[in-house]
Amino acid sequence: MIAPDDMAACRAMIRTGSLSFHAASRLLPARVRDPALALYAFCRVADDDVDEGADKARAVLRLRERLDRIYAGTPEARSSDRAFAAVVADFDMPRALPDALLEGLAWDATGRRYRSLSDLHGYSARVAASVGVMMCVLMRVRDPDALARAADLGLAMQLTNIARDVGEDARAGRLFLPTDWMAGAGIDVERFLDDPRPSAALAGVVERLLAVADDLYRRASAGVSSLPADCRLGIAAARQIYAAIGAEVARAGHDSVTRR
Repeated sequence: MIAPDDMAACRAMIRTGSLSFHAASRLLPARVRDPALALYAFCRVADDDVDEGADKARAVLRLRERLDRIYAGTPEARSSDRAFAAVVADFDMPRALPDALLEGLAWDATGRRYRSLSDLHGYSARVAASVGVMMCVLMRVRDPDALARAADLGLAMQLTNIARDVGEDARAGRLFLPTDWMAGAGIDVERFLDDPRPSAALAGVVERLLAVADDLYRRASAGVSSLPADCRLGIAAARQIYAAIGAEVARAGHDSVTRR
């Protein structure tokens, strides 16, 4: 069981740090909603620790140490760690899933770029599909087809995030769009990162990425019926909310450099 104070801290963290998931989570039953908020709080803290730390490599190593302690049942004195440790124990969470997340964060720490869509899928599978599968674990779902559709939803959401954050990422010196797509559109990657500006060519790349995300959203929808009946509305809502972010990018002419 998650301690009430730790649960309250996780709720507050997601309420301000992940508006889309917080909105969708309100439609989940409490038996899933509270552990899901604890899971997302741990993921949020992990991502922030790597993104905001001066020594990113050290931040990743510290996360691995913290995860070791969580699985040993002796979490550090952080609300997110204690809450996630309770989730791990209560749901028998496979260690491979948060390990995959941390591997993706390690790729972030090294500033890795992704040449092809397949390469980008490899990254997104680690940082997002893994979370989708962990959500299935919280719903006591282990059916392989349902897990695959949950992974599709995680991939779609990550691609939507990437399409939304092109300008913000570029100003931080980061790029997640497939570099061979950019080269094919006539965009010089280094020049773009030095001076991020919107262009018709870049809009075409963003539009292409959102089309891939839309296909994944459609595939993911087929898995909703495999979930417990009282969980379907919350997951369907999360899918609709994230897909709507992509629709907003499209309405802005696929320009996510000028505005987010």
